[in-house]
Amino acid sequence: MKHSDNAVTSFDDDTPLAKELADLRARRRALESVTPALPTATRTLTVSNQKGGVGKTTTAVNIAAALASVGARVLVIDLDPQGNASTALGVPHTADVPSVYDVLIDEFPLADIVQTSPESPLLTCAPSTIHLAGAEIELVSQVAREHRLRRALDEYLASAEEPPHFVVIDCPPSLGLLTINAFTAAHEVLIPIQCEYYALEGLSQLLGSVKMIQKHLNPPLHVSTILLTMYDGRTRLAQQVAEEVRTHFPDEVMKTVIPRSVRVSEAPSFGQTVIAYDGQSAGAVAYREAAVELLARGARDEGGSAASMTEGDN
Repeated sequence: MKHSDNAVTSFDDDTPLAKELADLRARRRALESVTPALPTATRTLTVSNQKGGVGKTTTAVNIAAALASVGARVLVIDLDPQGNASTALGVPHTADVPSVYDVLIDEFPLADIVQTSPESPLLTCAPSTIHLAGAEIELVSQVAREHRLRRALDEYLASAEEPPHFVVIDCPPSLGLLTINAFTAAHEVLIPIQCEYYALEGLSQLLGSVKMIQKHLNPPLHVSTILLTMYDGRTRLAQQVAEEVRTHFPDEVMKTVIPRSVRVSEAPSFGQTVIAYDGQSAGAVAYREAAVELLARGARDEGGSAASMTEGDN
């Protein structure tokens, strides 16, 4: 009987589920031993994709929370009128809360609206409110309308006793004045791409927008990172999409991929990122790995010039 139990255990260890769990345990252990180097200067990233439903806000808040979990000070600027990033970080953003709208339209200091997320003292957020929905129209008549966020952010960083290591800007899925403000304020663009059909749809338009901003408003802007999201390794389609994106953008695509995950989808409904909601889940582990890889890429680029996928087009 004892021999039979051992045989069953051996068989169970060879199942796909057992292998997956063993791999997840090994990845958790590997993350525990990592002590990544933090950037010496603030890195400002805008998370953008003009195609909706690609995990843009999910990526912005979970990358931010994962960076904070390894000791980085992170400021998330929620530029999406829907305010989903503010919700996920557990930050109040009702109509009467001072928000990014007040910074862009009424020139409030950014420091006056920044709130600390209950998840971590290292994680802060400049929230969005419903008022931001009208900001696109109101910005049209403003002086230096494309540079308003950049100017506010520069003042914030200059006056901060401990500037954030990262500023992560979540913008709406459209190329309006809010997104242009995000591009003008940022140094890097992080593009989440879902591993599904039409994954590259609209990407050429986004790259064209980045090139336009580079030329006219913000020369240092470059696409530094592409992150594959909603990956299901069981499907041939997801594998094909991943291969296609890596072929087109070999230097920009992260090795880390974010799997489809129920935990990642559930977390925002509890006002949390997946890092706080279930930090041991596959989705949380993947975002923590992505954060470590993002830090490693930054350390590499600090030793040389940051790679730009649009340089070859100039």
